[in-house]
Amino acid sequence: MSQYSSTTSTAQPANIPAKLPWLALLALAMTGFICILTETIPAGLLPLIGEGLHITKAMAGQFVTLYALGSLVAAIPFAMFTGGVRRRPLLLAIIAGFLIFNTFTALSTSYALTLVARFFAGVAAGAAWGMIAGYARRMVPDALKGRALAVAMVGTPLALTFGVPIGTLLGDLIGWRAVFGVMSLLALLLIAWVLWRVPDYPGQPANKRMTVGQVFVMPGMRPILMVVLAWMLAHNILYTYIAPFLEPSGLGGHVDLVLLVFGLAALISIWVVGLLIDRMMRLLVLISLLGFAIASVALWVGGTSAPVVYAAVALWGLTFGGAATLLQTAQAMVSGEEGVDIAMPINTTVWNLAIAGGGIVGGTLLELVGVQSFPGVLLILLLAALIIAWSARRHGFPR
Repeated sequence: MSQYSSTTSTAQPANIPAKLPWLALLALAMTGFICILTETIPAGLLPLIGEGLHITKAMAGQFVTLYALGSLVAAIPFAMFTGGVRRRPLLLAIIAGFLIFNTFTALSTSYALTLVARFFAGVAAGAAWGMIAGYARRMVPDALKGRALAVAMVGTPLALTFGVPIGTLLGDLIGWRAVFGVMSLLALLLIAWVLWRVPDYPGQPANKRMTVGQVFVMPGMRPILMVVLAWMLAHNILYTYIAPFLEPSGLGGHVDLVLLVFGLAALISIWVVGLLIDRMMRLLVLISLLGFAIASVALWVGGTSAPVVYAAVALWGLTFGGAATLLQTAQAMVSGEEGVDIAMPINTTVWNLAIAGGGIVGGTLLELVGVQSFPGVLLILLLAALIIAWSARRHGFPR
């Protein structure tokens, strides 16, 4: 029996609809939206947070660091200890975590205690990312699993494109604490939404649960994780330091517009990937990596030209928007229904390692060599990912 058979031949429960359950999937997308918004919103509010807590901008920046650390350390252990818990109560508990810790952040006057709240908000995010993909795929028949995952992941580019700029504007109008209060309100509304429309499923019986080691050594899993690490490391080097990278082209004062172009292109990518992923996942992965590599070459050759930068950023967005859906679908195919709830937390851990690595590698390059070194490093990483993905035809990216 093929290692992919558990995904393609598992009997479907009778209550699974033959079409996408849009409201349920969009509730999962809103969960992802809150995850990303809670993580990134401090970046646009650093001066206000610094003034409010009487700390430096660098200290305020640790709001992001502690959140990422919470996600990194919690994803796998949380999945291991909650594998047998029913899905909807678990999702509701995670969303309640965002409600509690964002409210705490909005009200706290202690920097140290606020960092603790940010860490535990990150724990909630790590738990959420570990279950969203598996939850979405359980709602639909096999033929719609990729499309369902694309819908469930749409909250990420929406948060990156519109959430952070709107949150920053609201911070200027009503204060940074009120912005975290608004996110708490969103979490409260999401709890009601989940209770209204999201179906419940049982956890996995103990005798069917797989360990991290069993999932990690599955044929194809390690090549996928290597692609995740290289692809997301390349992305985060550029995304984290996009402001200084844009300065040679004269776009340093237009970071918001450049990121809007990126985000809109990413939304188009999610739509295209959602339509085609169930038929040509492998080809979409290869095209995405190749497209990002071409964008890197364009930035290398024409990084001082504003039109070239805009075109390259648009291509970058087109290649990134569907990345999470593509990579998580590949992991779900490899791990099957029995291992998907462990495979996703492993993916979350590697993804967060790439985020942290992007900050470290990009910062080192910026200080020692300058932004002109970014495209070359990106190209090396993307070509490595492309070679790995191309080689994983039998295991990892089979179709």
